[in-house]
This record gives sequence, C-alpha cells and structure tokens, in this order.
Amino acid sequence: MKRNILTAILYTVVTTVLFGIIYPFVVTGLAQALFKDKANGQLIQQNGHLIGSHIIGQPFSAPGYFHSRPSTAGNGYDAANSGGSNYSPTNKKLIDRIAADVAANQLDHPNTEVPIDLVTASASGLDPDITPAAAEFQVTRIAHERHLPESTVNQLIAAHTQGRQLGFLGEPRVNVLELNLDLDQTAPITPRIK
Repeated sequence: MKRNILTAILYTVVTTVLFGIIYPFVVTGLAQALFKDKANGQLIQQNGHLIGSHIIGQPFSAPGYFHSRPSTAGNGYDAANSGGSNYSPTNKKLIDRIAADVAANQLDHPNTEVPIDLVTASASGLDPDITPAAAEFQVTRIAHERHLPESTVNQLIAAHTQGRQLGFLGEPRVNVLELNLDLDQTAPITPRIK
C-alpha cells in the first residue's frame, strides 16, 4: 500500500513537471520561433501604434468605413465574452434586432435585399471578415463619403477578397480592418466644413 501511494505521488509530480511546465514552455518557444506573428495574435501596427488584429473583428460605424458584421460578444467584439447570442430564429429580441439592422442598411439602398452577414452575428461574435457581397453592398456609401469613383472602391474590395482556403474550404471573404486601412491610404477622410 505504501509503495502504491509513493508511486502515485511520484507519477503525479513527474507528469505535472513534464506536461504542466516543460511541454508548455517547449510549445510556446517553438511557436515564437517558427510562427511569431500567428503566436502573437497577428497584430496590426501602424506608426508604432497597435490598431487591431487580422483575426479579431472590430466595430466600424462611421459612414466612410466598411462596416463589420454585428457582434453579440459582450458589448460587441469583446474577446472576453466571445460567443453568439444563442437566440432561436423565432426569438423576438433577435427578430427585432435584425429588422432594425436591415432598416439601417436599407437607408443607402431602399427596397434592396441586405446581405445576410450585415445583419447576423457570427458564432464567435469576433469574425473579422464579411462576404464580398456585403462589401459591395456598401460601395455607394463609401464612394460618396470618400469622394471616390465606385470603380476605385470596387478595385479595393477585389484586392482584399480572399478565396476559399485550399480552393474548396469556406467561402470568399474580405477582411474589414485591412480593407478600411487600405481605404484610408487611398482616400483619407477630410473634415467637412460646417
């Protein structure tokens, strides 16, 4: 009995050191050495300031920017509370929110069908991407606010459209933050005279 208890204690100590200390340090070290950008969240810096991540969405509400998907993570894009609303399709709160989002999006395009990803949140609430259709839906507003031809805005969307992974997984997508950063480089928003 004494021998079994001693074996159990030694086994616990050895496995704790191996898998609780050594293994995480080795994996973290390899990740930092081989995949530094990915291991650190694929952060985007501009002029020495952190402005976001390639893989975490953020809200854009100004009319001169492409808008992201709605987020139900905490108060919106809160990585500490990542997740969907879990409302059923018949839930009144969900129906009312989607109806309000559709109405807001249709201000630019009355009586036009709104792309679904502009009114529904992703499962994580942190999705950084929208569909090309959702980006194209916003072209008129962006072109007007930035004083650009719509063809220029469409070219920016095309340049930022990523295809399916490995040619067959997922759907084509546009990273909203990267597109908005390129938009700022192409045609910065000028203050309006009041």
